[in-house]
Amino acid sequence: MIQILHNPRCRKSREGLAVLEASKQPFEIIKYLDDKLNKQQLTEIINKLGIAPIALVRKNESIWKNDFKGKNLNDDAIIEAMVINPKLIERPIIIHNDKAVIGRPAEAIQNIL
Repeated sequence: MIQILHNPRCRKSREGLAVLEASKQPFEIIKYLDDKLNKQQLTEIINKLGIAPIALVRKNESIWKNDFKGKNLNDDAIIEAMVINPKLIERPIIIHNDKAVIGRPAEAIQNIL
């Protein structure tokens, strides 16, 4: 089943949700700010995305700027920062089987449907 890591307060995330709704395919909404991901789950998502952990970080978030920017962090530390502070995770993320995509722009979601 298709899954979307969704933040209802984010316009881009709502746009991604609209794309999934329009597709008429069944999907599951994961509100990752409420139901936090653990390290294993986030690592699996990063692997499905095929990106480095730093590419999933929202670098304009104040948490990142205040606590992490400019520090020499390895991948493990970056993942841990996102687990502890899920606001740092780029959104929306759409997962389908063994693939995932960041839905920015929303049209990118079509690549996974």
